[in-house]
Amino acid sequence: MIQIGAGEFKAKCLKLMDLTEQKHETIIITKRGVPVAKLVPYTETPSSLFGFMKQSLKVKGDIISPIEEKWDAALS
Repeated sequence: MIQIGAGEFKAKCLKLMDLTEQKHETIIITKRGVPVAKLVPYTETPSSLFGFMKQSLKVKGDIISPIEEKWDAALS
């Protein structure tokens, strides 16, 4: 994470945006030493929660057929 003053950020804005994009670097912008803004790399977010993990899991074996183990669903 890089901290930079607002005046220096203003002078080097485009170069700092390129740095953020290429190296995924976060930049904290300060005014008189106090953080006022954060420049972070842009990442795509899924438009919906439904299906956002599609193709991220692998099924091993049969997950549909009943298992042979008996269990009691009622808690005592």
